[in-house]
Amino acid sequence: MDGDKSGLLRELRIDHSQRDQPVGGRSRWRLILLLLLLLCLAAAVTAYLLLRGQRLEVDTVTALAPAANRGAASVLQATGYVTARREATVSAQITGTLTQVLIEEGEQVQAGQILARLDDTAQKAAQAQAQAQLEAASALRDLYLAQLAQARRDLKRAQDLVDADAVSRQAAEQAQTQVETLVAQVAAQEKQQQLARAGIDAAAVQLGYTVIRAPFSGVIVAKAAQAGEIVSPISAGGGFTRTGVGTIVDMDSLEIEVDVNESYINRVQPRQGAQAVLDAYPAWTIPAHVITIIPTADRSKATVKVRIGIDQKDPRILPDMGVRVSFLEAGAEAHANSAAAAPLNGVLVPASAIVERGGQSVVFTMADGRAHAQPIKPGASYGELRLVDGLSSGVEIVRAPPAELRDGSSVAIHKQ
Repeated sequence: MDGDKSGLLRELRIDHSQRDQPVGGRSRWRLILLLLLLLCLAAAVTAYLLLRGQRLEVDTVTALAPAANRGAASVLQATGYVTARREATVSAQITGTLTQVLIEEGEQVQAGQILARLDDTAQKAAQAQAQAQLEAASALRDLYLAQLAQARRDLKRAQDLVDADAVSRQAAEQAQTQVETLVAQVAAQEKQQQLARAGIDAAAVQLGYTVIRAPFSGVIVAKAAQAGEIVSPISAGGGFTRTGVGTIVDMDSLEIEVDVNESYINRVQPRQGAQAVLDAYPAWTIPAHVITIIPTADRSKATVKVRIGIDQKDPRILPDMGVRVSFLEAGAEAHANSAAAAPLNGVLVPASAIVERGGQSVVFTMADGRAHAQPIKPGASYGELRLVDGLSSGVEIVRAPPAELRDGSSVAIHKQ
């Protein structure tokens, strides 16, 4: 009986050596692996959110439609800006307080037109003082002339008495000296009159400086001061003195300046035909020509500046507009106007804007502060530009996408 009970107890006893056997070990390792996976997932999500929120700084450019004859006659493409050869910031020649500013941005003005007026109180007072000095000098001269006339009569009587031996010769000599003295005084007063007249002229010039006029005909592009502000031809070192009233541009002097890679400058010649396309009007082709090649190179950019004349003036052409210029082959101007010149399909973009992503060529377009990868089909090259298919003209794209730029990345346009 006791032996049976002992056997039953042994069967009911728990073997503690089996608690840490492989079944329990597998559960622990599974828990560790699950925690590691959760940590990796959290790190990946955090990295994604950080990268998505990071704003990359990029440069942008506009995709342009090619000109009708660009494929046949263009030997080089270059980008630049519209510039004004005749532009002036108009200021006063003296320091003063503005009482009137008669200009607004966009207003057409003519040469000599009054743009602003300064307080002229001091200048008018100086002019009145000079006028009074002239009048005083004239009155004193009249006095000396009257005294001179009397002295000459006294001299005549003294000479008659000397001839009659009625008086001594000394009396006649004294009368002669008085006449000569008065002649000298009259001459001195005439010089004083000339000095007073010069003072009046100087005061008139200073008074004229209080009226600011347009140096040439043009358009006001900036209004820099308001009535009540102080203007000065030189900077006073403070923030309350203006050095200019406004900026005027002669729109007839507009031309284009482009930077040509020095490797291709041999394709450009003076008086060579060209075509210009503004970034603002990608479908409008403007006839142009090469004015001159500026004889110096930019060492940092390895470019040479070229001046381009605009053959067709238009109010839509404004200073500092971005422009793309196609340099034409010799004799291609007639071909440019030919109806047989067929347009190219696609748009032109800088070659640097095309990158590889996921095994295909893409450009990054801009929309709502983000970059979006747009697949394209690259075509022929034209200098620094590339003809691509799959993109619309006028679209803003990233000029040189960085390696870390991805579809949907938040971007900021680089400020020059």
